[in-house]
Amino acid sequence: MTDKNIQLVSTISDDHKLTLTLQDIDMPQPSADEVVVRLEAAPLNPSDFGVMFSMADMSTAVQTGTEQNPIVTADVPTKFMPALKTRVNKDTPVGNEGAGTVVAAGSSPAAQALMGKMVAVIGGGTYRQYHCVNVKSCLALKEGTTAKQGASSFVNPLTALAMVETMRAEGHKAIIHAAAASSLGQMLNRICMADGIDLINIVRKDEQEQLLRDMGAKYVVNSSSDTFIADLTAAITKTGATISFDPIGGGQLSSDILNCMEAAITADAEEYSVYGSTTFKQAYIYGALDRGPITLNRNFGFAWGVNGFLLFNALGKLGAETVKSMRKRVAEEITTTFASSYTHEVTLQQALHLQSIKAYDKQATGEKYLITPQG
Repeated sequence: MTDKNIQLVSTISDDHKLTLTLQDIDMPQPSADEVVVRLEAAPLNPSDFGVMFSMADMSTAVQTGTEQNPIVTADVPTKFMPALKTRVNKDTPVGNEGAGTVVAAGSSPAAQALMGKMVAVIGGGTYRQYHCVNVKSCLALKEGTTAKQGASSFVNPLTALAMVETMRAEGHKAIIHAAAASSLGQMLNRICMADGIDLINIVRKDEQEQLLRDMGAKYVVNSSSDTFIADLTAAITKTGATISFDPIGGGQLSSDILNCMEAAITADAEEYSVYGSTTFKQAYIYGALDRGPITLNRNFGFAWGVNGFLLFNALGKLGAETVKSMRKRVAEEITTTFASSYTHEVTLQQALHLQSIKAYDKQATGEKYLITPQG
């Protein structure tokens, strides 16, 4: 340990400006049930961008400062400021998860048991060099696991598992997943293949379709194809899927999915009902790649729901024993089922260079960035 600690913070000022900076902060001291983790790897997930960039228009971003102490500012449109009033003039640490070595531990047996171990952590502010967290926010990784391998142990793995457990809890038997070539989508595909669950993967490009088929995916449909609606309906007919998860959000994809579900369900109906089928169809939206309005063309009857899906809310519904089992599986399979790959690695300083921001803010499928806080 050293006396030096740096964290990345995001601030919204009352003059409608976003500022991203690196702050010198004190080295943390753990209480009884806490540990200090020397963070060595932290992923840049889409869920991090909501805190990092907030509602700022990043096309207006300007970089000042120095190479080692960069400062990025951007304009926040006036119309968004009322929704951000609780953030104004407050430095908000960025980063949801990461991994590293426990270098200090509190007095409790649980904390002492983690001393010197490689752990994954979840909790606000992982884009820093040293982080103090409660032992409940740590996942001890199996021996030999590197920080890079364990950096994405929470957000994507637990979200993918939560989708499967939500399907089971709600009585569905197959899943539809949009933007399925993403890192999370590939994890979900591996889980469903291992667990014998039918998964319909929706992609946008031919190369994404080929990627998933090469992984062994049975059902892959391309939303850019002229036959998309027919292909999706046919896949739903074969699988009986009545639950979907969509990270895109805006537009009419969820509407199309619900309509295809209804078409598959009523294909062999002997009697017409103005109210549609009685089979419940659930569409979950868990991202905002498209921030535009969600359009619903209601040709799918009255037995349906469109809801938001947030990991922490889902875990609360699933219960402690299910979540404990999920965490155990992630730790055991972090280099296989839940493996993440990264196309770029950047330091904390490089993460605030405009060239890097413009690249990872695109949230392009197949492009994933990793921050290495130790440099």
